[in-house]
Amino acid sequence: MSEDIKGKVIRLDELVEYQEGTVASRMVIKQKHGNITIFSFDENEGLSEHTAPYDALVTILDGECEIWLEGKTFEMKTGDTIIFPAHAPHALSAITKFKMMLIMIKE
Repeated sequence: MSEDIKGKVIRLDELVEYQEGTVASRMVIKQKHGNITIFSFDENEGLSEHTAPYDALVTILDGECEIWLEGKTFEMKTGDTIIFPAHAPHALSAITKFKMMLIMIKE
């Protein structure tokens, strides 16, 4: 866990800055049974198709992206949330710069 933010009021969208031409991330909580990570994506950056062994919840904190989940396409914007089922193929691409929170529960 990020000790510097424990016990403080924070804004999730301010925990990681945009970086030109890349994806940046910051682990907020890392525990045996799950973790929470904040990501920032520069415009046109993304993650190629992959799967995860656990359910994952993604909330868009800023900007817009396109998400592909099991053959369906979703345009996501600030405030939108989607849940990826375990083992479901998914990918994403930034339409604009965007930030997201990923919550993965392992059990």
